[in-house]
Amino acid sequence: MTITTSRVNPSAGTPNAGSGRPRRTRLLLNRTAFLAAVVVVLFAVSVLLGSYTVTIPDFFRILIAHLTGGEKIPGASFIVMENKLPRAVIGTMIGAAFGLAGALFQTMLRNPLASPDVIGISYGASAAAVTAIVVFGASGAAVSAAALGGALGVAAIIYAISSGGTLRGTGRGDAAGNRLILAGVGIAAALHAVVNFLMTRADIRTAADALVWLNGSLNSASWDRAGVLALALAVLLPAVVALAGPLRILELGPDAAAGLGIRVGATRLALVVTAVALAAVATAAAGPVSFVAFLAGPIARRFTGKASLPASALVGAVIVLAADYVAANLAPLLLDGTVLPVGVITGALGAPFLLWLLVTANRKDA
Repeated sequence: MTITTSRVNPSAGTPNAGSGRPRRTRLLLNRTAFLAAVVVVLFAVSVLLGSYTVTIPDFFRILIAHLTGGEKIPGASFIVMENKLPRAVIGTMIGAAFGLAGALFQTMLRNPLASPDVIGISYGASAAAVTAIVVFGASGAAVSAAALGGALGVAAIIYAISSGGTLRGTGRGDAAGNRLILAGVGIAAALHAVVNFLMTRADIRTAADALVWLNGSLNSASWDRAGVLALALAVLLPAVVALAGPLRILELGPDAAAGLGIRVGATRLALVVTAVALAAVATAAAGPVSFVAFLAGPIARRFTGKASLPASALVGAVIVLAADYVAANLAPLLLDGTVLPVGVITGALGAPFLLWLLVTANRKDA
């Protein structure tokens, strides 16, 4: 019997299993680099332009003088170093933190609705912060600490309610994710009622302070808050890097991941703790900036062609920096000088995006 062998010519159109992967990797890297460049441009725009413009040479003079104790430029040094620069730094960090938190939840549960905005974690921070403001008269760091505790507490409650099938690897992944989302939505509704009740019991001045915080704002940005947030991210970002590999395997489903040696329950718990901590520290720094965590992951996936944690973080930073520039510099031109909280702009973007996501999902199911 004669066995005939043929040589495959790659140029003849025969599919090559490995040929597409480098191309997709290059595309992902190129588009991620583009997002990073957009973040740098928006950061520069936030610092240099706006109601008070600063030239690039003056900016570096101010920065060098601040770092070395040299001669300061009257007025400009204070505006740049105490307002514009810490505002842009915190905006970048909270955008990246919210983007990572949303992407971790959405990728782990394989559901675009699984973000801290939807499943109640942001409402936990809001309820705790409003309680601290209205009941105890807290302000500043005390409000941030209360928000952090509220977010972590609500996350623990959601975990306790949904852990029967969501985080221990029992049952189908889609059903498990839906269970966590439904538990979070129910808790969010209850906490929303608590916030409304507290607002009705507060005096006008206290209610105004609480309302500004509830909308998410960078107006109170300072180097102290930036330092605390940077320290928290220095701890959490290595955890995200360590969990990125197991997270990719979890996308295959809990049964397949367990078959590949992943401890599904422990990995999901670590992912939830990390994602909640990212959302909590960002909320504590600037308030519950609406829909950033919800928007960043799906936009990054559409732009890069696949789920990407770095791209999600960069998209989150882009959203916050762009929205804050619009709220602080463009909105006053249209609203007779009114400066809007950044959360108003991101909320205006998130609502139609949610409706679009639901409409496109229905078309795919049809």
